Amino acid sequence: MSALGKDRMTPERPGGLVTLGVKADTKIYLGALVVNDAGDAAPGTAATGLVSIGVAQGTVDNSGGSAGDKSVDIKRGVFRLNNSGSDAVTAAEIGKDCYIEDDHTVAKTDGTGTLSRAGKVFDLDSSGVWVDTRN
Repeated sequence: MSALGKDRMTPERPGGLVTLGVKADTKIYLGALVVNDAGDAAPGTAATGLVSIGVAQGTVDNSGGSAGDKSVDIKRGVFRLNNSGSDAVTAAEIGKDCYIEDDHTVAKTDGTGTLSRAGKVFDLDSSGVWVDTRN
């Protein structure tokens, strides 16, 4: 393809909302950390090979359904998730990666290669870990 030779109205969409088909036989709850599991949306879980997307904007029950029968809206941004009880994120991790322990909890490390990345630690407070799912 050659370079532009005239003005072009390039389509734009806000980068904050993604819609993805839900994995077969899966239920995702409102507020759950959602991952891309081989092209399907699924709740975050302790596993490798998952890509964190953001937080579910509604509950979607695809139990008994095939992959993609239902879709979920996922918001990307900075969200407060629970801190791991056994591998807690500390202030030293602000700006570093944190890892998915389940659909609402993050850990400091990748569990010796057993956990997928959740995002960057944005901040930390007494109620949890603020995770930036946009990067």
